[in-house]
Amino acid sequence: MYPYSVLNESKLKMAKHYNELTNEEENVIINKGTERPFTGKYEDFIEGGLYICKQCDAPLYKSQHKFQSSCGWPSFDDEVAGAIKRVPDADGRRVEIVCANCDGHLGHVFEGEGLTEKNIRHCVNSVSMKFVSTDDLKKQNTEKKETEKSVPENKTAYFAGGCFWGVEHFLQKQEGVLSVESGYMGGASQNPTYQEICGKKSGHLEVVEVNYKAKEVSFETLAKLFFEIHDPTQTNGQGPDLGPQYASAIFYQNDEEKQASEKLISILEGLGLTIATQLIFAETFWKAEDYHQDYYQKNGQQPYCHSYQKRF
Repeated sequence: MYPYSVLNESKLKMAKHYNELTNEEENVIINKGTERPFTGKYEDFIEGGLYICKQCDAPLYKSQHKFQSSCGWPSFDDEVAGAIKRVPDADGRRVEIVCANCDGHLGHVFEGEGLTEKNIRHCVNSVSMKFVSTDDLKKQNTEKKETEKSVPENKTAYFAGGCFWGVEHFLQKQEGVLSVESGYMGGASQNPTYQEICGKKSGHLEVVEVNYKAKEVSFETLAKLFFEIHDPTQTNGQGPDLGPQYASAIFYQNDEEKQASEKLISILEGLGLTIATQLIFAETFWKAEDYHQDYYQKNGQQPYCHSYQKRF
């Protein structure tokens, strides 16, 4: 796995989401080493397809970008748009290229050699890449389309982050969200009322039900926004609203939602935050009284204990 000593704390939290690397791959991708010339797997490779990052699977180069330079390493005169980041070497003599998605070391870029019409050469270590053939790409696209057909057009998600008026207010603004309703979840009693919830003994939390278009916005995007519109470090309250009914929680409906939530919490903890947000399996959602729905829109007011703060 990764040599954790060279990663900062934030990357340490995220490293488990990358592919496992061999010692040789770590030496090049993480520690910025160089494989020996004329030994790489793709130096003389000419098949049609796509070259992707060995560490994170992000697309890097298309086969039509590759050319034979006889320099000892795979050479490319173009890149997938936005895939490559250029970083000047400390000595100022060369320009390093890294994966724009994960910062994994790829090699160096050179200009003015006149080897192709584009007059540029990305000199890349074979060990930094994986190759996906055209046939495999077609197969993956077919499988993706089949999967998309099986994905429900609309889904629901459940979040608790203090007074549901403010959570509802901000989540309604997200593109792809169809509606947000305020309600209650997590307690034992049936059809709870607002008065019961305020008694702080029912076990219910103030929750919003988000109905969204799954093809336009993902659960993870909604969860990120949720963590950015309330304080996930506050226990049993939000701002001046104190009590167990105002606790921070994500009510997940399946392993996918739970894992996405755990990943985001891990990232926030990697930034030094102590997250109080609970992950609870979703139960029956009880819609709150009508006067709670679209509260701020109806009253022309703004949230008093919720505000947006970018965290990701």
